[in-house]
Amino acid sequence: MRRIAIGILAFLSLFLTIAGAQSAERWAGLPAFPPMPQPKTSGMADVNDIKMYYAEYGEGDPILFIHGGLGNAEVWGAQVADFAKDHLVIVADSRGHGRSTRSQQPFGYDLMTSDYVALLDYLKIDRVTLVGWSDGGIIGIDMAMKHPEKLTRVIAQAANVTTDGVKPDVMNNKTFNDYINVAGEYYKKLSPTPNEYDAFVNQISQMWATQPAWTGADLGKISVPVTLAIGDHDEAVKLDHTQMMAKEIPGAKLVILKDASHFAMLQDPEGYDAMIRDAMAGR
Repeated sequence: MRRIAIGILAFLSLFLTIAGAQSAERWAGLPAFPPMPQPKTSGMADVNDIKMYYAEYGEGDPILFIHGGLGNAEVWGAQVADFAKDHLVIVADSRGHGRSTRSQQPFGYDLMTSDYVALLDYLKIDRVTLVGWSDGGIIGIDMAMKHPEKLTRVIAQAANVTTDGVKPDVMNNKTFNDYINVAGEYYKKLSPTPNEYDAFVNQISQMWATQPAWTGADLGKISVPVTLAIGDHDEAVKLDHTQMMAKEIPGAKLVILKDASHFAMLQDPEGYDAMIRDAMAGR
């Protein structure tokens, strides 16, 4: 009887260890945003009909990092610290996000892309490697179609080009909802309208309901090098949608980020940065 009891206890211990390991999978958690290094310059640029926050770090070939929907530039702390060692790194808060203002003009990807084109003109930067996450990746693809002269290449993670590329059950996902809550806290701390998060979410949600809506023919006109990355546990974007994008964009490369979700830059910063460096080297 004692042996049986010991065996049961051993089995339970093993079961709990395995269950604990599964619950601790890095793709299932949302790490805190890393601290941002001190920028060499930062400010508010008059861009279109808004004031847009930006910051610059380091020196060298320029890289522009564009965050995802509801977020802000602070998500890129690990990437800025790495790439500022050998590049000029530019980050910004998209229209209505973070420290940037918004107007009554309806949100749209073409409009947000024009904000970033105007920001590059304001900073007197001719061309950049654009690294975009989620909405930032969509902006990167939009810029590749509309303003290829501004780009050396695009690295787009967790982007979609039609609304049906988004998983219908994304809002049921705990990690994704944790992100929405964290983004709301950052909004309260950073925004010039700290009490208007719900109004902001409502305004941008109207864009998400219908955009983007690009065709294979649209994607087929892209002439700049594009790398498409997606986590193997992405909560929001369908893998087969990303695979379709890779087929439609001429010469596009598809990278699957292992054990990572929509928030790969936070969950595996070393792997994420290596992916970017490989793309920049044409690997």
